[in-house]
Amino acid sequence: MDDQEGDVDNVARIVVGVDGSDASSAALGWARREAARHEAVLEVVSAWSYPFLAMIPQPDKPPTPDSLIEQTTAMARRMLDKVEAEQGGTVETHIRAEQGAPAQVLLRLAEGADLLVVGARGLGGFSGLLLGSVSHQCVQHAPCPVVVVRQRPAS
Repeated sequence: MDDQEGDVDNVARIVVGVDGSDASSAALGWARREAARHEAVLEVVSAWSYPFLAMIPQPDKPPTPDSLIEQTTAMARRMLDKVEAEQGGTVETHIRAEQGAPAQVLLRLAEGADLLVVGARGLGGFSGLLLGSVSHQCVQHAPCPVVVVRQRPAS
């Protein structure tokens, strides 16, 4: 989407979902540029749930909810730091890490937002035409306009 296409006036709050992927990094970059352009508040959201926990190595003991919030927040902060270094400037930003299914968390936190931004994890070819389950649920059920940002291919 070109920065001038689908322009939304009076944007005060933008919610963007991040999960550490390249697709969500592209969404974060787009959302931050849009927030700067509109002088909007950017809310960076990452969700975690217990089925995902088996993928996080914790040899000593199972992770606690507090440690998962810390890990998830740290991941979002690293992503945001990288985008801020690339883009420069100042945007009021808040990071939220919450337990729950990503689509459900994003849809709930998008209440009252002016824009919800998510990444698309297209695999190329025919599969690249399809939205992932989170972006699809957000497009179908969001209480505000949704932008799905596709990651640009490496040059």
